[in-house]
Amino acid sequence: MTGARVGSSLTDEQEAIRDLVREFAAEEVRPEAGEADEAESFPENVWDGLAELGLTGLTVPEEYGGFEADETTYAVVNEELAYGHLAVATALSVHCLATSCIAEFGSEAQRERWLPEMAAEGRPVGMFCLSEPHAGSNPAEMSTTAEYDAETDEYVLDGEKQWITNGERGGVAIVFAKAVDPDAEKATGEGDTGDARGSITQFLVPADAEGFEVGKKEEKLGLRASDTTGISFDGCRVPAENRLTEEGKGLSAAFRTLTGGRIGIASQAVGLAQAAFDEATAYAAEREQFGGPIDDIQAIRHKFAEMATDISAARLLVREACRQAEAGEDNRVAASQAKYRASETAMSVTNEAVQIHGGYGYTTEFDVERFYRDAKITQIYEGTTEIQKTIIARGVVGE
Repeated sequence: MTGARVGSSLTDEQEAIRDLVREFAAEEVRPEAGEADEAESFPENVWDGLAELGLTGLTVPEEYGGFEADETTYAVVNEELAYGHLAVATALSVHCLATSCIAEFGSEAQRERWLPEMAAEGRPVGMFCLSEPHAGSNPAEMSTTAEYDAETDEYVLDGEKQWITNGERGGVAIVFAKAVDPDAEKATGEGDTGDARGSITQFLVPADAEGFEVGKKEEKLGLRASDTTGISFDGCRVPAENRLTEEGKGLSAAFRTLTGGRIGIASQAVGLAQAAFDEATAYAAEREQFGGPIDDIQAIRHKFAEMATDISAARLLVREACRQAEAGEDNRVAASQAKYRASETAMSVTNEAVQIHGGYGYTTEFDVERFYRDAKITQIYEGTTEIQKTIIARGVVGE
């Protein structure tokens, strides 16, 4: 890797983990990336390798066989995996969202049932089902319902979720739905489910539950190796014991989980930008025009100066968000700042990397074309750029 990686200092253990994942990304992840992207198929052998390294248990407590990584370690792993292939890092981060929800909100029986297997074998693969076709940036307006059936002590889920990573591969889903009181519904009129924000609840739903249906795989601009689907629920019965939060506490739980998730996405954006930077500097050192390598041209050198500075700044914002989390501070604004700046950096750096490659950068012969396509999603998933700016503004100037 040709680019200097500036960031806050790591502990010896964190450096050892970084080096381990960096080697795995170079030897196992990156070589599979181009073919997996072209085939639009997730490299399951890479996933098995992640499980062997213990990374599928990254956020699982040690007593359940997990790694129980701190925020900084989580960020470092995401950065290094995204350096190899963003689709792999994304799949792992969503799996970690699911295990984090089970670890934090699940009962002891649920933790013992799901976490050891998800940590050690990486299966069942986790999913996180929050967004809907008409409720993306504003999940409070979701329409998926969960009606309690007192006779069977079950909730009956009906509705549709969208943009679900690991949708085809997943075995267990964290699902957010509006808990419906059937007695209240009878009193107020059919279809009146009350206040959306106040009734949103979190459930653990196995993918083999009756009424759990996986939709078509999305055809996407980038992140093509990641299986993104819709999920629908048609009379899907879930035991009441699979409810992870009290009724009405699901949305606040989702937002808390997503704050940590945004640090992961920001780290992935940094890793992707670093990969593009390194590819561009290596190419510029070899590509000759006007009697010498193009990295002797001042205009190109200035691009590298800007790219390197932006990457370092984004990485430092990620590390600051991690520091605040580890110190027990409210890091919502810091996490949004990191995701906002890192995703903008991923887009600008991959764009410049394509430009430096010239016509070759526009072909699939070079990885920078894939980097450019993949970078766009970092500005969208787990909260768009506009949502991050809204959170930041509230934090610095108030409501």
